[in-house]
Amino acid sequence: MTSALPNRSDVLDMLAGYGERLPEDVNEELGSLELTWLIAQAEQRYSVLLDLTDEMFAGMGTVTGAVDVLRAVIAEQLGISEGASHG
Repeated sequence: MTSALPNRSDVLDMLAGYGERLPEDVNEELGSLELTWLIAQAEQRYSVLLDLTDEMFAGMGTVTGAVDVLRAVIAEQLGISEGASHG
């Protein structure tokens, strides 16, 4: 079962699917193709349509940034309060 909001482990798992890597082989710095893959995977996994601003997309250049942006955007779309737990 998927947690309500993506954490670092979830994001690494999704990114590992790009290039069939292990999660521990995913670099902290993310390329544009990895981001495109991640966004598509997150939309499918969480049944949302992510409408990201340029600023949000720019904030996803690292795994840590991607986790933060995805948690915030998915929480907003699903009407979940993100304050309870992070990471």
